[in-house]
Amino acid sequence: MYHIPVMPLEVSHYLINNPNGLYIDCTFGDGGHTLYLLNNFKNIKIVAFDWDEDVSKRLFKKENLNNRVIFIRENFKNIKRSLLKININKVDGILADLGVSTKQLSNLERGFSFNSSVLDMRMDNRNKLTAKEIVNSYSPEDLADIFYTYGEEYKSRQIAKAIVLRRKTMIINTAIELQKIIYSVKRTRSKKNPATKVFQALRIFINNELKNLETLLFDSHKLLNTGGRIAIISFHSLEDRIVKKNFKHNSDSKIYKIITKKIITPSKIEIKNNCKSRSAKMRVAEKIDV
Repeated sequence: MYHIPVMPLEVSHYLINNPNGLYIDCTFGDGGHTLYLLNNFKNIKIVAFDWDEDVSKRLFKKENLNNRVIFIRENFKNIKRSLLKININKVDGILADLGVSTKQLSNLERGFSFNSSVLDMRMDNRNKLTAKEIVNSYSPEDLADIFYTYGEEYKSRQIAKAIVLRRKTMIINTAIELQKIIYSVKRTRSKKNPATKVFQALRIFINNELKNLETLLFDSHKLLNTGGRIAIISFHSLEDRIVKKNFKHNSDSKIYKIITKKIITPSKIEIKNNCKSRSAKMRVAEKIDV
């Protein structure tokens, strides 16, 4: 069963401005958005990016989409350079869904899940830095800074101190062990796992996600045809602020027209059917003729 894409109807409505166009899926993941768009717009083609090695082993042979999809195993921060290598310099739309895919969360060997038997969290296994190295070697000051800056964790200092105290007697090897340390410091009555913000912070820091997003946004307007659109789905305030700031800057510079004056969020029905979509926010902008 495929990953359920977030807001597929909304994505297709706002993104597809040319029914015969070429589009970029910057975060192919489990292929949900790409497959939905290809099935509903029979004349579009898609260049799909993902830096996860496992992605290239899935879906394409089974779906027989080779004539309509080009897959590139690469971080979307390198979108401009990668497209030039295949002689593409303009596209009609760019989509990025910044959430972690279902496959990554469910694979306990990747370390994204709270119940993982490892501490990894790398999107790309060519990256040398892992969560295990960070929690077992970084200073309490650096740990607290990561947790606060990238997770907005208000108990960042207390959690960092608890981690350093624990590793004096034992190496922290698994996500389960890290979660227990966080539980010892932070309790919550909400349904959200108390370790959520720390895990988010580690993942963002390890994969340099915010800087990669800034690079993608910086290059995107140069790649879009006039009338082409960019749609970004984010899942937390750090990402959304970056998108909002970029769109406003390009709007003030008469490069973009902001299509979504208010952020687009999933319907109540979608949230009921796919609870993972509940924090999704989509912003869309259109390249205008300068």
